[in-house]
Amino acid sequence: MKKTFFSLCLATVSLLSLTDSFAQKGKLYTFPIGVESYTYRASFPKNVIATLDTIKALGITDMEGGAPKGMTEAEFKKLCDERGIKISATGGGYEELAKDPMPAINKAKALGASFIMCAWIPHQKASFNLDNAKKAVEDFNRIGKTMKDNGITFCYHNHGYEFHPYEDGTLYDYIVKNTNPQYVSFEMDILWTQHGGADPVALLKKYGSRYKLMHLKDLKKGVKGDLTGGTPPENDVVLGDGQVNIPEILRLAKKAGVKHYYIEDESNKEYEQMPKSIAYLKSLKE
Repeated sequence: MKKTFFSLCLATVSLLSLTDSFAQKGKLYTFPIGVESYTYRASFPKNVIATLDTIKALGITDMEGGAPKGMTEAEFKKLCDERGIKISATGGGYEELAKDPMPAINKAKALGASFIMCAWIPHQKASFNLDNAKKAVEDFNRIGKTMKDNGITFCYHNHGYEFHPYEDGTLYDYIVKNTNPQYVSFEMDILWTQHGGADPVALLKKYGSRYKLMHLKDLKKGVKGDLTGGTPPENDVVLGDGQVNIPEILRLAKKAGVKHYYIEDESNKEYEQMPKSIAYLKSLKE
């Protein structure tokens, strides 16, 4: 009797796995739906639990972010765990990481995160230069080694200003080429890549395996970018409504081995736009 019951359980698991496989067949986006917590920057300070319930209701199970102000990492992780939301990545400021990466590493571990990303290199407004890039390379290699030694992957998140021309490429190329792949990986923000005048598709073809994380965002059609690393919130539109070639980016990102994808909606209409962006991702075909 026990053997028959066990066999039935195995058959059920196999059938469920097969059903899931058929459900995913033909879909381009097959990863868990993720979100960058900055999307809900206006909501978390008001009500953490209500915000997490909103995220859960959207079917989001992966998040990049840290504990909201006034809450410990353990407390925040518990609330996320209760809702089936995994915190796979968190962030750290350049200055704090350069001074000592260990506090950020300890926070990441308390959250259950495997990645720490840095999203900004200090520089004078609109004048990111070679000295800034060289300093970042030196710091990133050191920070990344400490993180790797402690079981965390360090990623630099581009913001658009790095695409200043340099030699036969850009300062972004300089950073990628001069950081140690063993210690430094990258998170591509596809909106800021496009806004900075670069081509996300070309970069994925060029540096594919260096990318581990991705921010999914779309830039309003007709908007001409620049090297400031900034654009008004109304230029952040629903995925698929803008000028970024998201389907081709996803194809190449999957091939490159990008691990986590986070929708980041920097508009002031996140409650209206997030469901539409999620529906767009689910609608994409191979």
